[in-house]
Amino acid sequence: MLKKITTVASVVLLSALTACGSGGGGGTSSSSGDTITMGFAQVGAESGWRTANTKSVQDEAKAAGIDLKFSDAQQKQENQIKAIRSYIQQKVSVIAFSPVVETGWDTVLLEAKRANIPVILTDRSIDSDDTSLYKTFLGSDFVEEGRKAGDWMVANASGATNVVELQGTTGAAPAIDRKKGFEEKIAAKPDIKVVASQSGDFTRSGGKQVMEAFLKSQPKIDVVYAHNDDMGLGAIEAIKAAGKVPGKDIKIITVDAVKDGMQALANGEINFIVECNPLLGKQLMDLAKKVVKGEQVPERVVTVEGTFTQEQAKAALPQRQY
Repeated sequence: MLKKITTVASVVLLSALTACGSGGGGGTSSSSGDTITMGFAQVGAESGWRTANTKSVQDEAKAAGIDLKFSDAQQKQENQIKAIRSYIQQKVSVIAFSPVVETGWDTVLLEAKRANIPVILTDRSIDSDDTSLYKTFLGSDFVEEGRKAGDWMVANASGATNVVELQGTTGAAPAIDRKKGFEEKIAAKPDIKVVASQSGDFTRSGGKQVMEAFLKSQPKIDVVYAHNDDMGLGAIEAIKAAGKVPGKDIKIITVDAVKDGMQALANGEINFIVECNPLLGKQLMDLAKKVVKGEQVPERVVTVEGTFTQEQAKAALPQRQY
């Protein structure tokens, strides 16, 4: 979520997305003719959500006739910066990337701007005072996702409730914002306390490891709030190994709604999931074509997403695409 954007000036319907308007700009293609070349620097493959996101980008680039140059940063910012500089040297038409963390991008994005190569942020935002370094942001409202999780917590808490939080990658926009939104909502109910909070790095193994530590260090845990399904699934493994019943002895709230998480919800091992849609490929390709042509694009494109209870997960699973 873009930190510096605080208001929405107008609403645009764009393939089931809502957005606010701004200006665009053009770049220079490294391919012959009218073919658009996109350099895409992905975070990594840390979760089921990310795998679905990568596949969506790759499939939709092919469908749109866009020449995609793809790199996997393995969750390291230095790898993404190196990839972006490589794309600049190759004179791609447009650069898109999902930032590993929010800060530290101004220098390399200024290089792209000076090379007249437009940049699109996808899934995650950056924290920069210079919003001219990118043309648009396509992704979720992570603070709102945290609020939805917090609303469920407040509605379902009874008396004193101890929550442990499995945070995403330290410094990443979804980790910062999902924590912020959740805390904002549970503040209305002082009996709900976050007694421990630690990063599981958005991975299943990380969620399991941190949950194992929480189970040893915390005398009473009522609820796990995991910033993504994979960490929640890791927590389930740890809870079972400790002889407790996930979803009953310890309730679990997660974010994403990928198939594995939805199945756990349907099975009663997770209690509530906030959706975060990874299928951004088509919208990304549409935006890329526009910025390369110099057309106006929304300054921010926020995906429309819902939430799932156990019964809703059971109904949705047969048609779930990710």
